[in-house]
Amino acid sequence: MNLLKKLFSGGPKEPPAPASVDYQGYKITPAPEKTGAEYRIGAMIEKDGKTHHLIRADTLRDADAASDASIAKAQQMIDHLGDRLFN
Repeated sequence: MNLLKKLFSGGPKEPPAPASVDYQGYKITPAPEKTGAEYRIGAMIEKDGKTHHLIRADTLRDADAASDASIAKAQQMIDHLGDRLFN
């Protein structure tokens, strides 16, 4: 019965929502967007009730790699802009 359930449970599942990361007082939530067969780098950066949505043109084929790259890009933006991200 389990085998039938696995076979007929539908198509491929979306990857689980990535976990948030705390970085220098900011909360980074990776949010790569699926674009065809690839994932576009994206993240939400939050601090003190303010939010910045990061979206990049860069794409990767793997969802996990896109999440990792999204966090790295968000950290880079925080390092360069700090609180000016929210202006």
